[in-house]
Amino acid sequence: MTGPNPLLARNQPLHPRLADDESVKIVGLGGIGSIVARYGAMFLASLAKEQNVRLVLIDGDAFEAKNSSRMFFSDYGNKAAVTCDELLDRFADTRLTLVPIEEFVTDQNIARLFHNGDVILCAVDNHATRKLLSDFCARRLDDVVLISGGNDGVGEDSTGKFRRGTYGNCQVYIRRGGRDMSPSLTQYHAEIANPADRLPIDKSCTEQLESVPQLLLTNLAAASAILNALLLHLSGALHYSELAFDVADGLMRPLPLPAPEYVVEAITP
Repeated sequence: MTGPNPLLARNQPLHPRLADDESVKIVGLGGIGSIVARYGAMFLASLAKEQNVRLVLIDGDAFEAKNSSRMFFSDYGNKAAVTCDELLDRFADTRLTLVPIEEFVTDQNIARLFHNGDVILCAVDNHATRKLLSDFCARRLDDVVLISGGNDGVGEDSTGKFRRGTYGNCQVYIRRGGRDMSPSLTQYHAEIANPADRLPIDKSCTEQLESVPQLLLTNLAAASAILNALLLHLSGALHYSELAFDVADGLMRPLPLPAPEYVVEAITP
C-alpha cells in the first residue's frame, strides 16, 4: 500500500473517481455514520455527473428521541430508511442511487451484503462489528477497501482506562488481487481482534439501551477522517493506513505502516 509519494500528491490536483464495479456502502448511521452519509452523498453526487454511483446505507437500529442531542434526523424509525428518505429528494436529479438496508451486519447476512469491488465505510460504535467486517474482507474477498473510523467515547474503556472523549482514529484496509496492501483492522489493534463488546444483534434489550457518551465534535472529526480517506483513495493518492486525531490537542496525523511486508505502490480506483 498505499499510494504515490505524499509530498508529490500535495502538489497535484485530486481527481476522485469510482471504478465501474465499485459501490460505496456505509455501515452504521449513528453519531458518525449519519454525518458520513449526508456529506458523503453530496461528495458522491458530484462524481455522479460523469458516471452512475451507488451508495448503500446499512443499519438495523432506529433513531429515537434520546439520539437528538448528537444526531440529525427528520423522523423516528430505522436509521437507514430515514436517512435515505431525507436524501432522495435532494439527489433525485443526479446519477446517484441510494439504497437503504434495514439490517445489522451479522455472520448470516455479511456475504449477501458485501462483495468484491465494494468500498465499505464502517462507522459503527462496537469493535465486534469491526472485527466481523475485517475478518470477512480478509478471508472472503479479493478486492475491497474497508475504511473504519470511530472514537473511544467518554468514560472507562474496556481496559479500565478513562477516556475524555476527544481521541479517535481512522483505519484503511485494502486488498487487491487477494493480497493485503495494508494491515487489517485487527492486526495491530488487540481491542478489535479480541472485542470486549458484542454485535448489536446479540445484545439484550437492556444492553441496547445503554450507550457510551460521545462528544459531537469528536464524531465530526471521525466522520471527516473517513471521508478524507475516501477522497484520497478514489484519487489514487492514499498514503497511510491509519490516521489518529485528538480534538482537544488539535492533532490529526497519519501513522506510518508498522511493518515492511506491505507493498508500497499506487492504489488507483
